[in-house]
Amino acid sequence: MSDIDSDLKSASSGEESAVDAQAQLAAAQDRLLRLAADFENFKKRSARDRDEARRIGAESVLGKLLPVLDNFDMAMAAAAQPNTTLETLRVGVNMIHGQFRNFLAEVGIKELTPVGQPFDPGLHDAVSVQPSTDVPEGHVLQQTRKGYQFGDRLLRPASVIVSGQPTDSSSAS
Repeated sequence: MSDIDSDLKSASSGEESAVDAQAQLAAAQDRLLRLAADFENFKKRSARDRDEARRIGAESVLGKLLPVLDNFDMAMAAAAQPNTTLETLRVGVNMIHGQFRNFLAEVGIKELTPVGQPFDPGLHDAVSVQPSTDVPEGHVLQQTRKGYQFGDRLLRPASVIVSGQPTDSSSAS
């Protein structure tokens, strides 16, 4: 009978281990579902936080632009007055220009100053090459449109004329 008792015990312990394994599997599946739900909630929360940060950043930048718009409105109103001279308009527009440039610097936008620098296709857009004896070959001779950077990112390349090899006018005769 001892063999039968041991067989019964091992069979019941096998059933118990199968029940334990099923319970562990169910618990693991439940944890997995909860973890997946938590991750989805995290992704949604992160997207909301990112959108909110963008909105707050845009509000900040746009709020700083409003005084520039106010000054343009005043300039337009002044231009409509009969006693306004071209010189007073020029002074006002120069002041607004300076205000706008200060705003750009304040938000981290930097104007590129390529004249005299070596041509860099990552920062400059060459519109033509012009021979020059004053500026070394491959350097920026003239800027035709300003370029801007925001931190390390290029917002717009500077359009430039690059210095080329000078032509030898004495050998042409």
